[in-house]
Amino acid sequence: MQTANYKIGDHTFRSRLIVGTGKYSSFQLMQDAIAASGAEMVTVAIRRMKLDGAPEENLLNYLDRRRYTLLPNTAGCYTVKDALFTAHLARELLNTPLIKIEVIGDERTLFPDNEGLLEASRQLVKDGFTVLPYCSDDPIVCKKLTDIGCAAVMPLAAPIGSGLGVRNPHNLRIIRETVRIPLIVDAGVGQASDAAVAMEIGCDAVLMNTAIAGAKDPVKMANAMRLAVEAGRASYEAGRIPKKLYATASSPVDECVRGG
Repeated sequence: MQTANYKIGDHTFRSRLIVGTGKYSSFQLMQDAIAASGAEMVTVAIRRMKLDGAPEENLLNYLDRRRYTLLPNTAGCYTVKDALFTAHLARELLNTPLIKIEVIGDERTLFPDNEGLLEASRQLVKDGFTVLPYCSDDPIVCKKLTDIGCAAVMPLAAPIGSGLGVRNPHNLRIIRETVRIPLIVDAGVGQASDAAVAMEIGCDAVLMNTAIAGAKDPVKMANAMRLAVEAGRASYEAGRIPKKLYATASSPVDECVRGG
């Protein structure tokens, strides 16, 4: 069952699963996994793309631009200057205003530098980009990014590539109540149930790479993630029952047959 579409900038999407393109053992496996995921948007790391050499080594030759919307990212940038340079390079190379902005603050944890992220996002919005910032799950930071004019916020569920799942669902719920732009969980998903949890909180989409590319069977995992995202979103839209301390009978007790 398809749920309602959602928008990021000028783009409208049905699929609420966004996938990456890194860490696959071959481009063919990447193509098969992305197809199985049902994703309509895929993210590419501009600084890690091989643009010279043989055509078969160029990632862009394996992504159908008629089928997928490309979301370039600034992965690997540790300064505002590098992130801004990479964003402008991506716009020239891919002819898109979309940018997933990353300003990393720590090499070991890969947590974002919130100050640098705010500065870079502010400048990119002024420069006409459709900005999707990778950020911490801090509701205040997400609110500031919203006020700057970002098209979405992308808080981490857990450290990049950790597979730990949603570590702080309470913050994500607060962010959901605070921002009116798309909320996309980015990083930390490990299995299908993690994606479902994120969607049941009310996130608009989930972005993942390692959970699929690093699985024993990436294609099967991609399909599992697709189903989990769809189920989680449908569950959120359906509205869960309230939690209660004590039992409530599933069957009505009025007019029951009673012993004499």
